[in-house]
Amino acid sequence: MDAMTFLFYLFAAVTVFSALRVITARNPVHSALFLVLTFCSMACIWMLLRAEFLAITLVLVYVGAVMVLFLFVVMMLDVNLEQVRKGFWRNLPVALFVGVVIVIELALVLMTSFRVRQSDVPALPADYSNTKALGKLIYTEYAYAFEIAAVLLLVGMVAAIALTLRRRKDTRYNDPSVAVRTRREDRLRLVRMKAQPRDRSPQ
Repeated sequence: MDAMTFLFYLFAAVTVFSALRVITARNPVHSALFLVLTFCSMACIWMLLRAEFLAITLVLVYVGAVMVLFLFVVMMLDVNLEQVRKGFWRNLPVALFVGVVIVIELALVLMTSFRVRQSDVPALPADYSNTKALGKLIYTEYAYAFEIAAVLLLVGMVAAIALTLRRRKDTRYNDPSVAVRTRREDRLRLVRMKAQPRDRSPQ
């Protein structure tokens, strides 16, 4: 076993373990952190496959942006874990069925891809850049899909910010519009009182 094969199996084992921990961890914050670990290990696998652009994009976009927003939303929301766990066993058969179907599909894809001979793959020139080829493909044939994905990410970011703007009972909230409309009479009030005679009787 060479070093590349060993690294592949190592990162694959880390990916499978962290993916299982995403769905089995009790704390949603821990699940999000295990998902970050899954993305990082998948990026390492893509680096082994010489897909450098996809690996860097996975780390920058998902780990650096999407997962940070997800953690931000999870920590800002008051998630009732007991309420979430109530439907776990009821939805378990459907989840297992979907998981088995996905595993079978991935197995079929891998089996058909491994049957391709190395001699059937066309040789690439020495100055070939997969990043340049992928960028050209994205901005020509898949330009609309790329723009739709960007809009979806923007909507997710705006939604995460909007969730934090709600009012809470345990936090102080200052309305800027009310503060700007404040007048001098609202800050200071003069009260007129009658003068009281001083008591000069001996103590």
